[in-house]
Amino acid sequence: MQGILLERIEAFLKEADMPPSVFGRAAVHDPRLVSDLRGGRICGRAVICRAEHFMNKWRADFRAGRVTPIGDRRVGSRANKSRRA
Repeated sequence: MQGILLERIEAFLKEADMPPSVFGRAAVHDPRLVSDLRGGRICGRAVICRAEHFMNKWRADFRAGRVTPIGDRRVGSRANKSRRA
């Protein structure tokens, strides 16, 4: 089950252009979720349901035009800081 969840999350991360830490924080309030799953973490039913719910809701909101792929937000902030200096 954990392997299937990780595969689904990895596909979602590419689809949403979302960094793993942003996904973990938004879905289950754990920025290390994806890296821990990659390392063999076993999640309970509640975490799996919250992650699946987040992905399903994001996709529905995307189709309705309420969200857009966010990409890596750190790139823009670093570029802006170097321009100001």
